[in-house]
Amino acid sequence: MIMTTFFSLMISLLIPTLVMFVSKTLSKKNNNREKSSPFECGFDPKSSARMPLSIQFFLIAVIFLIFDIEIALILPAMITMKSSNLLIWSMSMLAFLMILLLGLYHEWNQGALKWAE
Repeated sequence: MIMTTFFSLMISLLIPTLVMFVSKTLSKKNNNREKSSPFECGFDPKSSARMPLSIQFFLIAVIFLIFDIEIALILPAMITMKSSNLLIWSMSMLAFLMILLLGLYHEWNQGALKWAE
């Protein structure tokens, strides 16, 4: 049993090492300055590739993720509706939706959904 474990460990280390060695020896060395520089439609880039992230895009993405998770939680709840107490199920779904709608209202009041003024 110990020999089998040791053998499988050695094989699992040997194969990736062998693949990395073969790929390193077969790959071409590309030390050309022109080819390793950034490429922008055939022209040299005029500004930095790093652009500042707009906070509006970020907030919209976060709101989208929140409502995406909401859908992922509500859809399975529809399946459990048949096998659970309808009053408890309705109250829990209502509470869940109210929390999300209050969050949306808060975001709207804070101006997170205003794109430009």
